[in-house]
Amino acid sequence: MAAFKNFMEWIDARLPVTKTYEKHMSKYYAPKNLNFWYYFGVLAFVVLINQFATGIWLTMSYNPTGEGAFASVEYIMRDVEFGWLLRYMHSTGASAFFVVVYLHMFRGLIYGSYQKPRELIWIFGMLIYVALMAEGFFGYLLPWGNMSFWGAQVIVSLAGAIPVVGESLAVWVRGDFNMSGVTLNRFFALHVVLVPLVLLVLVVLHILALHEVGSNNPDGIDIKKNVDEDGKPLDSIPFHPHYTIGHDLPAVVVFLFIFCAVMFFYPDGGGYLIEHPNYEPADPLKTPDLIAPVWYYTPFYSMLRAATYPLFGLDAKFLGLVVMAGAIAILFVLPWLDKSSVRSIRYKGLASRIFLGMFVISFFVLGYLGTVHPTPMKTAIAQICTAIYFAYFLLMPWYTKVEKTKPVPERVTM
Repeated sequence: MAAFKNFMEWIDARLPVTKTYEKHMSKYYAPKNLNFWYYFGVLAFVVLINQFATGIWLTMSYNPTGEGAFASVEYIMRDVEFGWLLRYMHSTGASAFFVVVYLHMFRGLIYGSYQKPRELIWIFGMLIYVALMAEGFFGYLLPWGNMSFWGAQVIVSLAGAIPVVGESLAVWVRGDFNMSGVTLNRFFALHVVLVPLVLLVLVVLHILALHEVGSNNPDGIDIKKNVDEDGKPLDSIPFHPHYTIGHDLPAVVVFLFIFCAVMFFYPDGGGYLIEHPNYEPADPLKTPDLIAPVWYYTPFYSMLRAATYPLFGLDAKFLGLVVMAGAIAILFVLPWLDKSSVRSIRYKGLASRIFLGMFVISFFVLGYLGTVHPTPMKTAIAQICTAIYFAYFLLMPWYTKVEKTKPVPERVTM
């Protein structure tokens, strides 16, 4: 022990390892009433590690060329030792990532984790979400299956709807006039190098910003207002070991059981996790019966398809692109839209609860509509749900200001 202590003193004199560990783990005081909804941050970190680890191993056998990509995936699945396991860990992990991130974002919505002084935490979180969407899209093309090919073709072609620069921009993104091996190669580079680096930086900034102002809690109370003589918040406990071992570890174990059950017994998710056309190689002459993105993009894809009429001389396709982009962009300004005097949904009024419920329902409906063929009736429903989605944000300054809220307790409740 003495030798280890001397070694750590030598390290700490040159690199503040112990000080950093204490600040972010053993002496980081978190509210003592964190509940089920606070599992998903650490679960997102677990999935991130899984994606990095399996992604590195997959690249060792993957061939990022138009001629060899699909065959290399088949080679990984059939001939590489445990290659099938790595591939399914990665593909299942992609969907698991978005499941836990969506639930993590929902927790932010219900408990007001975006309100002052946590605006920067929310913005970094949203940038992580955008980076994840980019990472998922670039990786979506890599199997070079028929749905990957046509799905990416449809999404990239949306750039062509932008006035003046659209066609040139689409060619620049593809690197060619059509989807080709050049596109595959550049998407591979973005998927395995650039976006993961950006993602890592954003995750670190997200955590640093969180630990600077402290974690929110289900009551939305600032625990730093009630401290003891040593400055320790009265309603807090050290993050490690109380939360890392007693709170997060059991959640990670349960999550891994569910993850493995899906991975081993239902890896394609009935066509939702791995689409059936993706078991066929990319074929520019064979269009799938239904071209739709993976489930975690379908709510926004429905919004894109809901724009069916030109407006102000602008093409309906371009307006759909604007709506889809706006649906993500509006999340960035959420901290300044909420005018409520309280943070948590526990103490907000009836209007906030109704609008949040309608928002969640519309998001699920849009997600489903993005997986099926459009019809006039389904398009009308998608338009209504898109309006509800935006109404939740655009009307927030009004209904959060006029609604009657409940009194907030001085201390956190268990």
